[in-house]
Amino acid sequence: MFSESELDRIEKEYRDWQNSYQKALGKVPERLDRFSTVSDLEIAPIYTPLDIRAKDYLEEIGFPGVYPFTRGVQTSMYRARLWTMRMFAGLGSADDTNGRFHYLINHGETGLSTAFDFPTLMGYDTESHLARGECGKCGVAIDTIEDMRRLFANINLEQVTTSMTINPPASVIWAMYIANAENHGFQRGKLGGTIQNDCLKEFIAQKTLMLPPEASLRLVTDTVEFGTREVPRWNTISISGYHIREAGATAVQELAFTIYDGITYVEEAIKRGLKVDDFAPRLSFFWNSHIDFFEEIAKMRAARRIWARLMKHRFKAQHPRSMLLRFHTQTAGCSLTAQEPYNNVIRTTTEALAALLGGTQSLHTNSLDEVYMIPSEEAVKIALRTQQILGDETGVTNVIDPLAGSYFVEALTDKMEEEANVYINKLDELGGMVAAIERDYPQMEIADAAYAFQQQVEKGEKIIIGVNKYPSGRPELEFVLKIDDTVERQQLEQTAAFKAKRDQAALTRAMDEVRRRCEGPPRWENNVMPALIDAVRAGATEQEVCDLYRDVFGIYTDPGTF
Repeated sequence: MFSESELDRIEKEYRDWQNSYQKALGKVPERLDRFSTVSDLEIAPIYTPLDIRAKDYLEEIGFPGVYPFTRGVQTSMYRARLWTMRMFAGLGSADDTNGRFHYLINHGETGLSTAFDFPTLMGYDTESHLARGECGKCGVAIDTIEDMRRLFANINLEQVTTSMTINPPASVIWAMYIANAENHGFQRGKLGGTIQNDCLKEFIAQKTLMLPPEASLRLVTDTVEFGTREVPRWNTISISGYHIREAGATAVQELAFTIYDGITYVEEAIKRGLKVDDFAPRLSFFWNSHIDFFEEIAKMRAARRIWARLMKHRFKAQHPRSMLLRFHTQTAGCSLTAQEPYNNVIRTTTEALAALLGGTQSLHTNSLDEVYMIPSEEAVKIALRTQQILGDETGVTNVIDPLAGSYFVEALTDKMEEEANVYINKLDELGGMVAAIERDYPQMEIADAAYAFQQQVEKGEKIIIGVNKYPSGRPELEFVLKIDDTVERQQLEQTAAFKAKRDQAALTRAMDEVRRRCEGPPRWENNVMPALIDAVRAGATEQEVCDLYRDVFGIYTDPGTF
C-alpha cells in the first residue's frame, strides 16, 4: 500500500515523534502504567503505515460484498437496508411473550428473538419436579405445540424472521415452530429465521447440557440436513461466541473457539454426505459486542476474513455465499452493572455502535434493567430506540465500513486474526473441538482469562464506573418486572388439559418413529426432523421427546474441572 521510500520517510519521522513523545512524558507521565484492551491486548500510543506495511489491499481489505469480506458481507450494507432490529424477548407465559412481541413490533422492531425459560432450555416441561419455581422466570415456558400457537398468535410467520435461542432441545422446539406455522397455513419453504442449536458452546461455556457431544452433534447435523432440503430460508445453527465471552473469554478466545465450532459443524455435515455449497450459506454466527469499542470492531472484521479463507481453502467452497460470515450481535450483558443502572444505557449504546461499525446483520441491545430481571417495557423501549437513533440520526450508516484504512483498526484486525489462528492451529493439534472439550482445554482457557480479568478489576487496573471507581450502591428501580407465581399454576393447568385431549394411539406411533430414527445410523432416512414434526403435532411435549433422547443417547454431566 506504500512505497519503500515513503515507508523510510515515515519511519524517520516516527522516530523523531517518539523522541518528542518521551520528552512530553518527562513533564506529564502517562496516566496508566500500561494501556490494553478489555481483553488485555497491549495498545501502542499511535499507529502508522508502518503497522500495516505489508498489507495487500485487495487480498486483505478489499470491498464490501467481495472476498475476503473484511468490509462486510453485503455490497450495499446499510445504505440499502438497516440491520434487523431483533430484540431478545421472553417472559412468563406464551401469552405474555406474545404481548411483548407485538409491543416491540408496534415500536419498530423488524425481527423476533425468543428467550425461553430455564426448564425449556434444559428439555423439561413445567410439571417436572426439576422445573418447579422456574416457570417463565428467565424466558417463556414452552411445553407443547399449543404454547407455540399462543406464542406467535397474530404474527405472519412468512413475513417476519424469528430467532430462537435454545440448544439441546433445539430440534424439538424447531419442530413445534414448523408444525405450528403449517397448521396456520404457512409453507415451511417460506419460513425464515434462526435456531441457535449450537451444542458445542454449551459444553464450553453456557452449560445447558443434556446429551453427550457425539449425540448432540448428530441432532445438530439432522437439523442442518433437514433445513437444507426442506426449509431453505432458515439458518439452522447460530454458531455462538456470545456465551463464550459472557463466561469470561477474551475477544480472541471468543473469535477462535466460535470459528472452530463452525469448522466442526461443517465437518459433520460433510461426513453426512452434504455438499458444502448446499448448506454453508445458511450457517450464521452470533457475537458479543463488549465495551472495548475498537477491539470489538476489529474482532468482527477479522471473523469475516478468517471464515472466508477457511471456507475457500480448507473446505473448497466454490460459491461466494458459502464464504460469508453473517452474524447477529448482542451487547454485553456482563458489562452491565446493578450500581447506577442508568449508566448501562451509555454502555449499551457504545457496544451497539461497535456492532454497527463491525458490520452486523442483526442486533439486540440490552436494557438498562437487564442486570436485575427480564427487561421492563419502559427499559426495552429505550434499548430499541437506541438502535433506531443510531440508524436514523447519527449518520454512521451513510458510509460502508468507515473505519477501513485506519492504521489502528487494520493493525488490530490483523492481530485478532493472527492470535485466533494460533488457537485454531492448537485445536487442530488436539484432534478437534470435541477432543479439546474432553480435555477441558477451551474451558480452562476461558476460566483463566475470567480470573485474570477479575484480578485486574479488583486491583483497579480495569475500571468499571460505579463498581471500583466512584463506587455506588444498588438502587431499587421503580419499574423492575416481576413474574407472578400464578404463571406456573396456569401453565401446569394448560399443559394437563392439552395432554388429556391427545389421541394416545397416534402419539405412541409418532414417538415410536422418533425412537426408531434415533436408534438407527445417522443418514437421511433416519433424520429425526420429519418424525419430530409429526410427534409434536400428535401432542408430544418437549420433555417427552427429550426424555426419549436421554434414554437413547444417554445423559451428559459436566465433569466440573477447575
